[in-house]
Amino acid sequence: MPPDRDVEFLIELLPDTRPIDKRQYRVAPKEQELIKENIDELLGKGFIRPSSSPWAFPVLFVDKKDGSRRMCVDYRALNDVTIKNKYPLPRIDDLFDQLQGACVFSKTDLRSGYHQMKIRSSDIPKTAFITRFGLYEYTVMSFGFTNAPFYFMNLMNKVFMEYLDKFAVVFIDDILIYSKTEEEHEEHLRLVLQKLREHKLYAKLSKCEFWLDQVPFLGHIVSKGGIMVDPSKISSVMDWKVPEVVKEVRGFLGLAGYYRRFIESFSRIAKPMTSFLEKGVPFIWTKERQAAFDELKKRLTTAPVLTLPDLTKSFTVYCDASKEGLGCEGKVIAYASRQLRKHEVNYPTHDLELAAVVHALKIWRHYLFGNWCEIYTDHKSLKYIFTQNELNMRQRRWLELIKDYDLEIHYHPGKANVVANALSRKSYVNMAVAFQMPLELCAEFESLNWGFVHHTTVATFEAELTLEQEIRKHQKTDEKIQEIREQIKVGKAPHFREDEQGTVWYKNRICVPDMDSIKKLILSEAHDTAYSIHPGGTKMYHDLKERLRWYGMKRAVAKYVAVCDTC
Repeated sequence: MPPDRDVEFLIELLPDTRPIDKRQYRVAPKEQELIKENIDELLGKGFIRPSSSPWAFPVLFVDKKDGSRRMCVDYRALNDVTIKNKYPLPRIDDLFDQLQGACVFSKTDLRSGYHQMKIRSSDIPKTAFITRFGLYEYTVMSFGFTNAPFYFMNLMNKVFMEYLDKFAVVFIDDILIYSKTEEEHEEHLRLVLQKLREHKLYAKLSKCEFWLDQVPFLGHIVSKGGIMVDPSKISSVMDWKVPEVVKEVRGFLGLAGYYRRFIESFSRIAKPMTSFLEKGVPFIWTKERQAAFDELKKRLTTAPVLTLPDLTKSFTVYCDASKEGLGCEGKVIAYASRQLRKHEVNYPTHDLELAAVVHALKIWRHYLFGNWCEIYTDHKSLKYIFTQNELNMRQRRWLELIKDYDLEIHYHPGKANVVANALSRKSYVNMAVAFQMPLELCAEFESLNWGFVHHTTVATFEAELTLEQEIRKHQKTDEKIQEIREQIKVGKAPHFREDEQGTVWYKNRICVPDMDSIKKLILSEAHDTAYSIHPGGTKMYHDLKERLRWYGMKRAVAKYVAVCDTC
């Protein structure tokens, strides 16, 4: 029997509820044998006892993963009259967000976890179940009670409260321990196991896994690279037969929807199927719906690894009226989408695009609120939403929500602006590669002026610093930027910051040192390369201003463009 704990399982009923007495289900002879075995085992452990309760619920069997069968009690009638417990279960995506930076994992699963919590003595008679061998009642919590997960979550939170959000994730009876290094993990694992021992909570060794670089957890595979769909968990989706009734469509979409953050444009793909869920729509399985059904299956098997968010860095949202993708440093954290509501179909394009921005801010508020973020949209007029004089009531309401965030809206025509990526464009890697190369290819490389040399079978690429590295390097010798650094340390430069690489930024713009050679390099990159295609002075200035800052930039850009021979 489990010890007395701070949390007991209670079964609180609606007012005026009378005892419920259900007849037992008929079962096969082999199942009768299983019932007898289960009763003997539970009696031996003290988990049940003979009962004379006026309550009675029938027994049934459910299949386990290993092919065996588990005896359960059908408590549906009891659950209907039970007051629902409102203790919160954690959001699974919030749990995963805690794992950013972790490299070593261990997982423990409690042995018959629910049986490790006692039921309040006055509620024990309400658990009575009827069998051919008599009436019995549980003294410990069991499967089938509507409030069981919430009470057990409450217990686990009390036990592990000091470790949550530090190195332990708990979801009901599953415990994940995560650490950045093996040395840390040894200490973290010891603390968690010690806590289990103190509270006499017992784990099942066969379900425990230790010292892993990736671990299955809550239907996902977690690793230092991010999270991905657990292939073993989506087999039920892949094996799903073509739906024949609306209920089966709803079941498929519910199961596939659990992994929707991995699927770009989930709502667009699923739309032909979700139309079934509207009232009065006849069930006709068309080619379009079959294609959507097959595409969702395909997307699940090819789902990407999603990066875990680093809340110390800024976020970027790409959105339009049909889909949004949230990413950090070019790595996707999540996809999100939803279908238009009936009244939204009539929105003008401008409002639809703005609705996509608002939708992204709402669903990713826990990432974006309080952090600097950039919104990229392919609708140019949204850039000027903050300075528009005339707004309709809907736009005013949305603008109030947008103003709560520290963000900037940018325009990108389908893809992010190329000039905005100039800082990382010339990022070559030091490497010496031994291989045999045709002479024609050697000549081609030489014509590109990539610092390429060759001798028989050895080829070398000479690395060049990226523009950002060049700027960072020369920031260290710039007197004004050094003064800003000192002010940042004492909190006297509110709009400036220094990142972990040592680069000084003004809001979301890199501070360029006062050196003609650096400025000339930037202007050349923004104007003369094959990527930039010689933009006009105004466009070039606005593009550079989004990412860089130095005094006199506008004048320098105008002067550079004015003397360009090509222009």
